[in-house]
Amino acid sequence: MHDFALHRPRSLSEATAQFASGGEAAYLAGGHTLLPAMKSRLRMPDALVDLSGLGLSGIHREGDRLWIGAMTRHADVASGATAIPALASLAAGIGDAQVRNRGTLGGSVANNDPAADYPAAVLGLDAVVETDRATHAADDFFQGMFTTALADGEIITRIGFAIPQAAAYAKFRHPASRYAIVGVFVARFAAGWRVAVTGAGPGVFRWAEAEAALAAGQGANGVTLAADDLNSDIHAGAEYRAHLAGVMLRQAVATLA
Repeated sequence: MHDFALHRPRSLSEATAQFASGGEAAYLAGGHTLLPAMKSRLRMPDALVDLSGLGLSGIHREGDRLWIGAMTRHADVASGATAIPALASLAAGIGDAQVRNRGTLGGSVANNDPAADYPAAVLGLDAVVETDRATHAADDFFQGMFTTALADGEIITRIGFAIPQAAAYAKFRHPASRYAIVGVFVARFAAGWRVAVTGAGPGVFRWAEAEAALAAGQGANGVTLAADDLNSDIHAGAEYRAHLAGVMLRQAVATLA
């Protein structure tokens, strides 16, 4: 592993200053992606800025949104996001106990792995992502594989999930990593339906055809996802992922029913 300096700031301003102090820096949240990348020298930052001392954890409800701090660990989301049971269930299905007790909401969302679970909840629940600089709508936040609307050095502070009338998440997981081969998050609001798909493509995306079918009262049967732009790798081909998306959609809708 490349030598690096470790900073433990006590404020957001201190954290951003240390990030910009020179050389290549990286923020450390749970570290489940960053540290393996450093061990294999895919990432070689000169400095790590540990965000654990900034007080960015906790769960509380404000009106029609459930706000969760960026440094809240998966295990705490699983036990504490009671206002949105589908979100709590999603968090309980991430990785294993060790991952859930160290990994953080903000770290996962900022990393935007195409097979991660949280992006589907952020998009499906019409969340807003607050940072030290701006507020990002979910529909504008995810911009492709490992790419988001975050500027260099920008820190997620908390995420506000809109509380739905009902929601469910269904995932066909990889048996070892428990990442989503395909995951589908379905949420019903007074204004309509939102359906988000993770694992299938190069990034999380909304499934417009499924939303339209549910809004029209047609249900999930017969809704198909085009395989044209989906991932094809050693775990699953594009056509299989398209098939799985339909299966996961039906499972999620059945859970709602």
